[in-house]
Amino acid sequence: MEYRTLGTSGAVVSTYALGTMTFGNETDEAGAHAQLDRYVEAGGNFVDTADVYNAGVSEEIIGRWLAKKSGDVMLATKGRFPTGEGPNDVGTSRRHLRQALEASLRRLGVDHVDLYQLHAWDPITPLDETLSFLEDAVRAGKISYGGLSNFTGWQLQKACDLIAHRGWSRLVTLQPQYNLLVREIEWEIVPAAQENGLGLLPWSPLGGGWLTGKYSFDEEPAGATRLGENPDRGVESWYRRSRNQRVRDVVDAVREIAGKRGISMAQVALAWLVDRPAVTSVILGARTLDQLDDNLAAADLHLTAEESATLDEASDPGAADYPYGGPGVAQRDRPISGGRA
Repeated sequence: MEYRTLGTSGAVVSTYALGTMTFGNETDEAGAHAQLDRYVEAGGNFVDTADVYNAGVSEEIIGRWLAKKSGDVMLATKGRFPTGEGPNDVGTSRRHLRQALEASLRRLGVDHVDLYQLHAWDPITPLDETLSFLEDAVRAGKISYGGLSNFTGWQLQKACDLIAHRGWSRLVTLQPQYNLLVREIEWEIVPAAQENGLGLLPWSPLGGGWLTGKYSFDEEPAGATRLGENPDRGVESWYRRSRNQRVRDVVDAVREIAGKRGISMAQVALAWLVDRPAVTSVILGARTLDQLDDNLAAADLHLTAEESATLDEASDPGAADYPYGGPGVAQRDRPISGGRA
């Protein structure tokens, strides 16, 4: 396993984190603890969860595992989404986040977490109120660092500017969806993260299973898979993606590289992502121990420049026009030497 700093902080995390959204639902407690054991044995030290993962059960399962283990594991959790039926049981208000953080600490059985992330933007709560809560939590020793998840570029920049203006502790990470099928964050969000020193923690690195090759483009999925249980599931929808030529091109390219190397398609997709600019740690999410073992086999894998270029071309989301491509790029570029730019 390789390691990187958590954004611009001095904390060090493994380049692959263990995501725990399946714990307590798709993965029972025994299976979850087996995944945690295997992950740590492989050199992983970064576990990511959230208070809404199976209504807090994920955090409880991790807490019981922590109670019988020792060692240096970095913990990350999140708050923002509904944790009850009341009007104040949701959002990023000081009131809700205080209750959410305290509940997460109780479930995890710890007195602090290393990274506390705002799970999404809240259009109702003043940003000053939200970010001042993170600052107070840092000063109180409840969290070591603050981070964001699912923020757009302008939202991220607004948060970082306000923090700089107030002189508060800098945010260190952004957790977005990012994979070979979802690269649009490279247009605005990734540059904003790089500008502000935020490390990326990509979730859904395998595109909901599409990049593993387990779904056919010609036959509706069935059985014990996420799309088998719900073929029209969100952005991973079989009906939408099976008719998308770019998705076919990406899957074909991943399959070809995997075949030549004699490795799984999942390992190829993970290796491409872990070496993208600004990426700190890729979040693995597995239902089974076998799936996790296959993912962890990518821990020390890096693609060649030629392989990466092949995947870049196949997965290009097509920003060919203004402002992200073509004349837009020309207007943003400026050589140091003389010229017309």
